[in-house]
Amino acid sequence: MEKDTAHPDYNELGFKCGLEIHQQIEGCKLFCNCPTLNSSNEPDIKIERKLKATRGETGEIDKAAQFEMDKSKRFIYVSSSEDTCLIDYDEEPINSINIDAVNTAVKVAMLLNAKVVDEIQIMRKIVVDGSNVSGFQRTSLIAMNGWVPTSKGSVSIPTICLEEEAAQKIEDGKDYIKYRLDRLGIPLIEIATGTEIKNPEHAKETAAYIGMVLRSVEGIKRGLGTIRQDVNVSIKGGSRTEIKGFQDLRSIPKVVEYETKRQIEIISKGKNMEKEVRKAEPDFTTTFLRPMPGSARLYPETDSLPVVINPAQLEKLKKSLPKLITERVGEFRKKYGLAEELTREIINEDYNGIFEKFVSAFSKIEPFFIASTLINTPKEIKKRYSLDPSKLSEKDLEEVLGYLNDGKITKEAVIDILIEKLMGEKTDLSKYSAVSEGEIESEIKRIVKEKPGLNAGGYMGLVMAKYRGKIDGKRIMEILKKNMR
Repeated sequence: MEKDTAHPDYNELGFKCGLEIHQQIEGCKLFCNCPTLNSSNEPDIKIERKLKATRGETGEIDKAAQFEMDKSKRFIYVSSSEDTCLIDYDEEPINSINIDAVNTAVKVAMLLNAKVVDEIQIMRKIVVDGSNVSGFQRTSLIAMNGWVPTSKGSVSIPTICLEEEAAQKIEDGKDYIKYRLDRLGIPLIEIATGTEIKNPEHAKETAAYIGMVLRSVEGIKRGLGTIRQDVNVSIKGGSRTEIKGFQDLRSIPKVVEYETKRQIEIISKGKNMEKEVRKAEPDFTTTFLRPMPGSARLYPETDSLPVVINPAQLEKLKKSLPKLITERVGEFRKKYGLAEELTREIINEDYNGIFEKFVSAFSKIEPFFIASTLINTPKEIKKRYSLDPSKLSEKDLEEVLGYLNDGKITKEAVIDILIEKLMGEKTDLSKYSAVSEGEIESEIKRIVKEKPGLNAGGYMGLVMAKYRGKIDGKRIMEILKKNMR
């Protein structure tokens, strides 16, 4: 009987799956004082290099490094002199490791129930694909033996490391690759899970929990490109495959499903599988990148001494651990009566400080409306009017909510005035001055008499065209229904 590859029994397959989560940290780079940003400055520096793999601590050349070196590509590096330095170009010895980044990584490790090491030993990991100018990436073990709770039991976290982010590839030519260097050296937490993950959806759940922990810690970068996941998959008779190249959490189940099916198909044809690294494509399939690297690519860093982590420092960090987002969501919901999803978005988007400030300042506005203005109104502006709501400042929001709190405008006028601000128009509050319910009722009676037979939505559109922003829409509908009987 053929196996059901559409709905496989992952336990029967001998399915093994582990995650590697990579998260950038704010502040300065890991071994220099350059900022952690994706620069918009035009490059004014350019150098070219060719890289050669060296022998690691075992005395061997790593086969993944050899594979990249055999391509014989030259590497072009560009950057702005305003946000990179000689250390980025490997023309000057590194500074001591960024202690603020270490402390952030230690806090994450503690929240993941891991044991922090006594001493941080910086290692060089040979990488000759051009993503590091030096031909190696610096990495350090921060903690071991952690775990996270999931619906299917605990998933172990054997290692948590702190390492340098790679340069950003911007062009891949026939005999060269071009990189930007503003991203190179950003502190990067690498969290590796064990293989207790049971199936594709469980992989997503585990990644989501780790992501929640990361977002709970101050100093963690936010936004597109600051976090990514690699997935390692194997089944009985197959071989470990590492899949790179996707950031969206929702992609994880599909990528894992496709890789499992790929391995089932290869095994069914009697072919042998080699350990390899593959790239996730937009359709969730994968393509070959390089052989799986091994221990031959590691050797100790010679330009920086080990860093001792003393008990007093650990105790201080332990006392300053933040509450997890899941805890804060519960507290917010209880305090302000918000829906869970809206509360989660307030906290995830770091709006909780602004939200609480506005709730305190504008006592006449319900907390729900303030939360919705921060989260839902920008989405509506972007979707309906194709404007960029990120250009709205805290001051803009505070000003408009102030008008509402003082009774100068209605709720319906809030979005209209915010749109005016985005379009650079001057706000004329007289356009939004409230009208009496008596005037509204008279107008509704006139419209119903002149245009009999319309449904409530039709009449509502006509009334709103004249009075939008001058009276609460819910109240208009109540008056309208009374006069349609």
